[in-house]
Amino acid sequence: MSNNPAVVIHFRDCEQDEQVRETIERHSARLAQEFQEINHVEISLSSDGVGFTAHGHVTGKGTNVATHSSASELRPAADLVFDKVERQLRKLHDKRIFAQRREAQRTRREVGG
Repeated sequence: MSNNPAVVIHFRDCEQDEQVRETIERHSARLAQEFQEINHVEISLSSDGVGFTAHGHVTGKGTNVATHSSASELRPAADLVFDKVERQLRKLHDKRIFAQRREAQRTRREVGG
């Protein structure tokens, strides 16, 4: 059972694009399926004169990830920011899992002698 996170999208100094909005919502739903701890996704898209910049912030239970990316078009900027967010979430998730396993192994060695 997966809950979709609250998704907030800001378009600053650029036209609102429904296709980009749908892409962001799809990316957010996919991340929520893989990382159940996230409950809020905030994406800010803005024109920087030459191209577009996307800022992403994902929060949830014990999770707080923020990143940004740039591209010459709006949609690739949004895609890139989600790629970066996913990498950071995976790294954080793996650290938690493997830290618990290492602690369990350490405890078994100490108890077992």
